Amino acid sequence: KQSLLTAFLLLLVPIAAHFLVQWKYECRFLNGTQQVRFLFREMYDRQEFARFDSNLGKHVAIAELGKVDTDLWNRDERWMQYMKAGVDRFCRQNYEACSLPRSPDPLLRPSMGKLDSLNNPMDPASPNTILLCTATGFYPLEIEIQWLKNGWLEEEGVAFGEELQNGDWTYQLQVMLQTQPQRGDVYTCQVGHASLEAPITIQWEPRSSSSARSKLWTGIMGAMIGAAFLAVGLFSYLKTKKGESGGLEERLWGGDHPGEASHQAQQVAKRVSLRNSFGNFCSWRGY
Repeated sequence: KQSLLTAFLLLLVPIAAHFLVQWKYECRFLNGTQQVRFLFREMYDRQEFARFDSNLGKHVAIAELGKVDTDLWNRDERWMQYMKAGVDRFCRQNYEACSLPRSPDPLLRPSMGKLDSLNNPMDPASPNTILLCTATGFYPLEIEIQWLKNGWLEEEGVAFGEELQNGDWTYQLQVMLQTQPQRGDVYTCQVGHASLEAPITIQWEPRSSSSARSKLWTGIMGAMIGAAFLAVGLFSYLKTKKGESGGLEERLWGGDHPGEASHQAQQVAKRVSLRNSFGNFCSWRGY
């Protein structure tokens, strides 16, 4: 008996899974919440048999199976008051929570800004330069972004970022290229998308190579250091010469400062002049 009961229950499983009773609540809005329609739908075996329509203010039988239920519900005043209040209680109250953002147009073109370049953040001393290409505002998600160097496809050093959502159904994507640009190179970011008749491109050219920039900075720093050493040496030389000149004058004339030495020199010169004059006079008298 137990095995027969088990077999019977197993036979009922697919039957019960197929014949289901379902209830659906629907809110239909026109011009926001100015016109709201509330529907309560009942289904059996995936077929609707009865519904409540707020526009009619009553239950309506969709199939013969629903006539008995709809007549019973329409006579229940408390139940009818509850169902009629569903327009405000269920629909208008949840309008903001249930409203979804507007889906975008079927195709939205990507927009591209100016190409950005920066030094290697992981190794500042590296001669590599990182180029960034960003496409944003496109829909659908599928997009192709390629880097070209002098017209040739670059595959080495290319890294793709993660597709990011902008919050308005559109996306953005950033593609990085790590390279060593030289003077004369032309780098091109090329974007292909279903919204474009032909790929769009944007170019970047290095102002100078990494080695040239390194040599330039080395020359500037060397010149600045040389100028600093020259200024210090010149200042020391002038100070030394000034000290030697003051010491010699002091040894010749004495005194503590140049003014006093000059005064003593003038006194000595006067005495020498008088002595010479007196000597000449004495010689003349003797003659």
